[in-house]
Amino acid sequence: MIICKVVGSIVSTTKAEKLKGKKLLIVQPLDMRSIEEDGKPLVAIDTVGAGVGEVVLLVSGSSARQTEITNGVPADAAIVGIVDQIEIQGSLTFKKGGN
Repeated sequence: MIICKVVGSIVSTTKAEKLKGKKLLIVQPLDMRSIEEDGKPLVAIDTVGAGVGEVVLLVSGSSARQTEITNGVPADAAIVGIVDQIEIQGSLTFKKGGN
C-alpha cells in the first residue's frame, strides 16, 4: 500500500464495460514522513467514497482487483481507505483536518 492525495477526477464516457459506473480519481503519491509529493500522479478506482484533497491508501497490481467493487475489473490501482492519521516512530506526520 502507498499513501496518496486525491488531486482530481477522470470522466470517460467510452470505456470497457466493466469500468462503467466506476469512480475514477487522480491520485498523487506522497512521502509518509513529509507528506510531500513523491512520484507521478496516477488514476485509481475509488472503492471508499474518497474526494479531492483527501489522503488515501492505495493498492496496485492484483491487489487492486480484490475489493467487491473491483473484482474482475481491468484495474491496476484502487483506493481502499481514507487516512485519518499517520504516526511513524511516535511522531505524528499527518492528521486529517490538521495538516
